[in-house]
Amino acid sequence: MFPRYHPGAPVSKKTVIVLGIDGYLGWATALHLSSAGHDVVGIDSLVRRRWDRECGTQSLIPIKTMPQRVTLWRRLTGHRIDWRPMDLCDARAVTELIRDVQPDALVHFAEQRSAPFSMIDLPHATLTQVNNLVGTLNLLFALRDHAPKTHLIKLGTMGEYGTPNIDIEEGFLTITHNGRQDRLPFPMQPGSFYHLSKLHDSHNIQFACRIWGLRATDLHQGVVYGNHTDDVAMDAGLSTRFDYDAIWGTVLNRFCVQAALGLPLTVYGKGGQTRGFLDIRDTVACVRLALENPAGEGEYRVFNQFTEQFSVKTLAEKVRDARAAHGLTTNIIHLPNPRVEREEHYYNAKHQKLLDLGLQPHYLGDTLIESVIDIVERHASRVDPVELEQPNVDWRRGGTAGWRKPLKKAAADRDASHRPVVVSSKSPASTIPLRGTEKERRVAQTR
Repeated sequence: MFPRYHPGAPVSKKTVIVLGIDGYLGWATALHLSSAGHDVVGIDSLVRRRWDRECGTQSLIPIKTMPQRVTLWRRLTGHRIDWRPMDLCDARAVTELIRDVQPDALVHFAEQRSAPFSMIDLPHATLTQVNNLVGTLNLLFALRDHAPKTHLIKLGTMGEYGTPNIDIEEGFLTITHNGRQDRLPFPMQPGSFYHLSKLHDSHNIQFACRIWGLRATDLHQGVVYGNHTDDVAMDAGLSTRFDYDAIWGTVLNRFCVQAALGLPLTVYGKGGQTRGFLDIRDTVACVRLALENPAGEGEYRVFNQFTEQFSVKTLAEKVRDARAAHGLTTNIIHLPNPRVEREEHYYNAKHQKLLDLGLQPHYLGDTLIESVIDIVERHASRVDPVELEQPNVDWRRGGTAGWRKPLKKAAADRDASHRPVVVSSKSPASTIPLRGTEKERRVAQTR
């Protein structure tokens, strides 16, 4: 049993490097740790913005540049975040960073994190694994040589486990075989080249802890939803990303955008695919709990980081029911599944360790769903309806002809068609223009 965490309790100030600070979770986490009184150094190569340009995607919520973000944060709070552009695949730069900063902890978000992106073709699969594995290896060697007592907090994924027909333990499983017993890493069945890269990372980190005495916490995280923490909500200029498209977006975001536009919710396959989910407020709290309750010397530990389990179909029904409470009818349709995965399966994953540390979960309810839909309504002019029609990466065949859509062309396409009109309890029945015939473009509020 871990010592219980009490929110607001005084803690010793730590120097923390947040790798991948420009991302959806990296930015929110950096603000949370800075607000808690820790000294934060933020690292990012800004490659995620370049990948947006390559794929023709963009955050639904506009986000400021990193210099603008950290300047605004300091003006509003008096807290300074030391922002430094850097590529984790640059071994010399990583070594100099660790040697000079001597951090108490590193929070590692700096990886290509999209399963569809990794399945587009060979170059994208290779990019994913090289970027993720080489960056982490550079980090491990720098820690060995210059800061072996630093606590590495790595964001893993529940997708490493797959969907086994047994309960999923937190990282390790006690096995009895031929009369002998051992505690071994849980058998993994990753579902994409991205998930495989995260598993390889886990193996490398565990190995480094075992042979070099490093200390690490591997947070096997579920699907995160929401965009607001107390810190992010202070000013629109502190906003973090909101991705809804087929390459970067998450399923709940997609459903909420579709619901706000009066479109049917698109469930891939039968919809029985079940995963762990958590609110972004719980993500930042979990990272802080791991930071303030560090692993011991030579310890590699795994925390399953989620608060609830839902099937994709259940999520769609929750969004539909939340809209029905406002008198709005929302349909659910099933599309062929672009992924190779079980669509009906057993799923029971343990997630007790962070609760023992004191995590106080925020659970998904109608109010949260409506708040996400409200975000969509405020930024509806930035929605590209084409991104909601069909998945553009297939696990068997790779990227379809339409996966690559440079951002300038995508913007021109959106401007060429009419802007989407939000369907909400605050507006009358609306027509939502989409590509296709005029009949296909008309979507009524009662749909």
